[in-house]
Amino acid sequence: MPGGLQRRAMQPAATPPRRGGPRSAWTGRRAADVRGAAMSRLAATFARLRAGGQPGLVTFTTAGDPDLRLSGEILGALDRGGADVLEVGVPFSDPLADGPVIQRATERALASGSNLTAALGLIARLRPGLSAPVVIFSYANPLLRMGVDEFARRAAGAGVDGVLALDLPIEEADSFRETLAGRGLDTIFLLSPTTSDARIRKAAALGRGFLYGISRLGVTGARDRVADGASEMVQRIRAHTDLPLALGFGISRPEHVAEVNACADAAVVGSALVSLIGEAGHSPDVVDRVEAYVRWLKGAATPKGTTHANA
Repeated sequence: MPGGLQRRAMQPAATPPRRGGPRSAWTGRRAADVRGAAMSRLAATFARLRAGGQPGLVTFTTAGDPDLRLSGEILGALDRGGADVLEVGVPFSDPLADGPVIQRATERALASGSNLTAALGLIARLRPGLSAPVVIFSYANPLLRMGVDEFARRAAGAGVDGVLALDLPIEEADSFRETLAGRGLDTIFLLSPTTSDARIRKAAALGRGFLYGISRLGVTGARDRVADGASEMVQRIRAHTDLPLALGFGISRPEHVAEVNACADAAVVGSALVSLIGEAGHSPDVVDRVEAYVRWLKGAATPKGTTHANA
């Protein structure tokens, strides 16, 4: 692995916004399927969405928020509610790219004892009952501390489908990507409005599953409307690759999901969902509220090519 990957300060594909147990029969089948076929579970999900003209929804939650037990129940609720991809955030003590909502979620998760090992254990326990692909969303440091080879082995064994290392530098991502690909894991890259065309091409060449586009600069957080220029950003990325594109930052309402899906393959909801979890805390209805929220977002979106009314 290049020596530069050992440094904390990294330059990712997009400058980031201020934002193991035993192998189960399921994971064994998954490994065989991925290595024996050209299409990963993530790629198959986006192919299905494209073929049906369906709007996609990617959800983000932090592993261990508000605690590990409820975090697992919340992931199940997201899956039942219709999320197409489940992003599971690894809590990290220095979340410089995150706004206050996700920073507080990170604090709650760390206080509950969550970390990368706990996140992988949570996914391994839940994976047999989940339909949606699972993506680990993490700063690079936790992955490097575990060791990329060991992380890839344990992530594949847990049933993880893809990995997005937020601050992984695209210039040093080749060996990281090769290690993950050797375990049947897709590497996902982050793109922003300021990402150069050269970096878009590099991310497209190395990326698998989908690309994650940030529709605005700044810290994470829900907004009242989709960023101006989001469509233009998608068009610029599309000029270099036909990889599926999920667009996030600020998504909080059904009309946001519909607007994003008019140009991209999926909308990503993070801060608004994490905020709901933070407000509900350990209340008895937190899981039901999460599922209802995702159904609201997903159900109000209409197939591409049809008209829709803003909610």
